[in-house]
Amino acid sequence: MRRREFLGVLGGAAVAWPLGVRAQSAMPVIGFLDPRSSHTLADQLRAFRQGLKDTGYIEGENVTIEYRWAEGQFDRLPALAAELVGRRVAVIATNGGPTAAFAAKAATTTIPIVFMAGEDPVKLGLVSSLARPGGNLTGVNLAIGELTAKRLGLLHELLPGAARIAVLVNPANVANAEATLRDVEPAAHAMGLQIQILKATTSREIEAAFATFVRERPDALFIGNDAFLTSRRVQVVHLATLHKIPATYTSRENAEAGGLMSYGVNMTDALRQLGVYAGRILKGVRPGDLPVVQSSKFELIINAVTARMLGITVSPSLLARADEVIE
Repeated sequence: MRRREFLGVLGGAAVAWPLGVRAQSAMPVIGFLDPRSSHTLADQLRAFRQGLKDTGYIEGENVTIEYRWAEGQFDRLPALAAELVGRRVAVIATNGGPTAAFAAKAATTTIPIVFMAGEDPVKLGLVSSLARPGGNLTGVNLAIGELTAKRLGLLHELLPGAARIAVLVNPANVANAEATLRDVEPAAHAMGLQIQILKATTSREIEAAFATFVRERPDALFIGNDAFLTSRRVQVVHLATLHKIPATYTSRENAEAGGLMSYGVNMTDALRQLGVYAGRILKGVRPGDLPVVQSSKFELIINAVTARMLGITVSPSLLARADEVIE
């Protein structure tokens, strides 16, 4: 198993962040905001807590974490962010894409925020600079958008005879859906592939999307980068398996749940880094002095069991490049 290195410079002067840390005379409180459900994120939460531990903070001993889950309802995020601000937390950590980060940003200009973003946070408007974010935000850039063409290319390599690819996105997650479509369309054109866009914001709409797949029989399915679709991975993988549709995903959790292939950021490392930054801020480092970390550790996971079930022969060269082959 090979792993690329996850690079990030932990910089910044250790100066006090006035409203973040010193306002907490008792045990500091971190707010954790996510658009998904807690039961879908056990591994990520462990990684976040490990990052805190790496900086000397252990939940329940010397730090408290207040969790807010939107349960797939993105329109709840502003109210949940406002709850955390009202709780006077020392830091807000956001996971699950830029929508959560923007909700936190709109709720406070003083409480430090550490975010997880799949797109360039400068282009998104979250920070003014990657090296010196300024203000009260910093975080981890997953660079998922930059991986879209690569992931489509891997799917085409796995299925060289494929010509029609269905793309499933969640329009409620506007930034991620637009980024996926912006990146996948030119990549598909360059590979001579036809794409069909389908949308789902609820479990029922996921069912409807797969009903369309069954009627129109695309050669493969490309699942967009989206927190809600990832949280519904058991449903999505089950339907793809049931209808024998080869599919590619961004998250290894999908491949572990029975999905054919995933290619994306190592989320364990990314969430650990999010926890490290939250801990550094609790120690007094200004978020604006912490450079946004750029993900550079990616994983190609192939589920060989699913490939055999679908009658797909994975080429030796692709197997050799995989970081993990699930047998």
